[in-house]
Amino acid sequence: MSGQDLLLLGERQDLIRARLDLSGRVIAAELAQELGVSEDTIRRDLREMAASGLCRRVYGGALRMTHASTTMNERMAIAGARKAALARAAAGLIPAGTTVFLDAGSTNVALARALPTAAGLTVATNGPAIAAALLERDIATIQLGGLIDARSGAAIGAKAMRDAEALRPDILVLGVCGIDPEAGVTADSFEEAEFKRFVASRSRTVIVIVTNDKLFTAAPYSVAPLARVASAVIEADAGEAEAAALADAGIDILRAG
Repeated sequence: MSGQDLLLLGERQDLIRARLDLSGRVIAAELAQELGVSEDTIRRDLREMAASGLCRRVYGGALRMTHASTTMNERMAIAGARKAALARAAAGLIPAGTTVFLDAGSTNVALARALPTAAGLTVATNGPAIAAALLERDIATIQLGGLIDARSGAAIGAKAMRDAEALRPDILVLGVCGIDPEAGVTADSFEEAEFKRFVASRSRTVIVIVTNDKLFTAAPYSVAPLARVASAVIEADAGEAEAAALADAGIDILRAG
């Protein structure tokens, strides 16, 4: 392979990474046409990038990967006003008198702070930060037990799974690390995905709250197909194409005010 070919390879992959950062996904056929190379060439680029953890390959192209390096405390300090707006919108989807499971996540901490205090709710969670916020508001709270994973800020091990077996939530507000029409809802770790799948299997209705950086993004581990999601609360300025794709999958879309 010549030096020029190596340079072109690097340039192509830099361009692909930029497109992934901008829109969350790339289509192999479109890139091939734009760059004047074969689809096989683009597919080879995507395979190499996926092997390096730079993207996740899906049929016809690739998705941006999530980054799981931040801790719960770090995530709670990011985009507080946006998460509060999402939480206020999501709180309106929780009927009085229901049993709710709030999956661990920084946006669900904001939701715990936004739930009404006199609605007769019973809320279970695997996140201590969520439980603390609920108790401050005198909301009936069930805390699942076990070792707390520092990165996810949640109990996701065997003890938490056993505790969850006693629950049949009316509503699960599922934390998402990525959501995409093809990949569905995804998580950053195997254990986290396993716990989320189990709680979803025991819940009547699944709601997701999605910040813009999670749209059209895939984490490494599958949680649920979009068909399992009833409603998605998205940011006021979320892309129209992304919102339409979720709606086409049968999800009710609510934009935060």
